[in-house]
Amino acid sequence: MKIRRVLVSSLCAVSLVSLSACVTDPNTGQQKVSRTAIGAGGGALAGLLLGGLIGGGTGRIIGAGIGGVAGAAVGYTYDKQIKQLREQTAGTGVDVSPVDGGKAILVNLPNGVTFDTDSTVIKPAFRDTLDKVAQSLVQYPDSLIDVYGYTDSTGSEAYNMTLSQNRARAVADYLASRGVNPGRVRSQGYGESNPVASNATEEGRSANRRVEIKIVPVTQEDVARARSGQ
Repeated sequence: MKIRRVLVSSLCAVSLVSLSACVTDPNTGQQKVSRTAIGAGGGALAGLLLGGLIGGGTGRIIGAGIGGVAGAAVGYTYDKQIKQLREQTAGTGVDVSPVDGGKAILVNLPNGVTFDTDSTVIKPAFRDTLDKVAQSLVQYPDSLIDVYGYTDSTGSEAYNMTLSQNRARAVADYLASRGVNPGRVRSQGYGESNPVASNATEEGRSANRRVEIKIVPVTQEDVARARSGQ
């Protein structure tokens, strides 16, 4: 860890990119290399992530009217949103984590606190937490949002697929009802695929029953590429 801090400090000191090459992570208070200073490959990676969204990213950017985050600010904005989401959902069972190499945010909504068994109606007790997630998405409007639904392997594949689709759609619709631009949001169910634990135990099945909200920040460069048809 000490060696890593030295390397980061050295890069910050000699960076020829810009003074924005290093930022302070609001989650840890430590200095780190900005995501915008990683190199030319960053733009290509962002494009791949946007392309991997439900329905792709280019058309959605235009349709949602997203302006995009300035390149020098995208990393700090991303870190601030993670910090806010973690604080707002603390103690609720919701997990907030960076994914895709620090290019996206994943909010995992555990099924037990989100839905009753075999239900697609969001529990009234959980709506306050989801309201806070929606508030964060409204406050940080320069992102595309995917909502994924998953189940365990109990029951038929067809039933599980329908259940996962309806739960993902219920969360997406709820976010839109709380002011999140619906043009930013897509939902999809994956049934019992992509388990995160073994379906052989109740604990594992419980973990697999979940809805995930993936937040992918959009930069001004992404918007420019979308408008140019690239």
